[in-house]
Amino acid sequence: MATAAELLKLSETDVSLEIPKEQYGPILYSPPFIYVDGTFNTRDLGLVPGSPMRAGFAIRSGALSRLTDNGKAVLEGKLGIKRVFDLRSPEERTHEPDPVLEGVENTWIQSARPDSTPELPAFVEGGGEGGYREMYLEVIDVYQPSWKAILEHIRDRPADPFLVHCTAGRDRTGVLAGLLLTLAGASQETIVLDYLLSRIGTEPVRLMLLQFAMHGSHAESQEQPGFYNLCSLRASCWNHFLDSVQKEYGGFEQFVIDKLGFSTDDLAKIKVNLTSPYIPRNPGPVGLSTGM
Repeated sequence: MATAAELLKLSETDVSLEIPKEQYGPILYSPPFIYVDGTFNTRDLGLVPGSPMRAGFAIRSGALSRLTDNGKAVLEGKLGIKRVFDLRSPEERTHEPDPVLEGVENTWIQSARPDSTPELPAFVEGGGEGGYREMYLEVIDVYQPSWKAILEHIRDRPADPFLVHCTAGRDRTGVLAGLLLTLAGASQETIVLDYLLSRIGTEPVRLMLLQFAMHGSHAESQEQPGFYNLCSLRASCWNHFLDSVQKEYGGFEQFVIDKLGFSTDDLAKIKVNLTSPYIPRNPGPVGLSTGM
């Protein structure tokens, strides 16, 4: 299994360059990644090196619309997923709807407003930090209803593993993953590593995602200034965004309390359920009363 340092180095490969299959292939079959046939960029947030989250509870992924029967069986059986949260737009869902999975609840909540189209000029300067700041601040504003539902699930259903996805499992899902890791007490290095791992996780569909980004940004070509910054993942972009969350909301925890309406007791329970092994309540031997 690759070390955190090895994963980080490969994750920093420029998006304009191909990562050879002999390099990324073994990684995608090893933790924290999970091979699920028919999707990509799937990983367990509890298995990211350094993660304080418990394994087997919170899974992130790319789109599920092309899952094979084998992929469905992995989610339903091996991973025991009980609920899927879809962070995509109505248009994305209509074009490629999620499959029906046996015993799995599909949850999609209308966002507060439609996503804006990325403006490439905002991504020209530096590594695109300014553009990412605005894009990700919009994500946490637009998807508040979905974020609230996910945190309610964590608070109320610690026995039910869940999966969160968007289209690439990269930006919308990545910001949500950063929130969960932050609430769990992960180090900044661990959070950034998970964020950057999507560079490896999306490599099998890199060319398709570049075309998706061209369409979404109305770029005239991949050489248009700002385009490759928009498609890249950089620690500097995440850190710039996080600084803005601190300035505007007082950090993720305060955002959860002030904007999503959770109490400090709710937040404490969410943290416990993210990090502590789930222990089912013991009802006592069948047929015997546990009361006095």
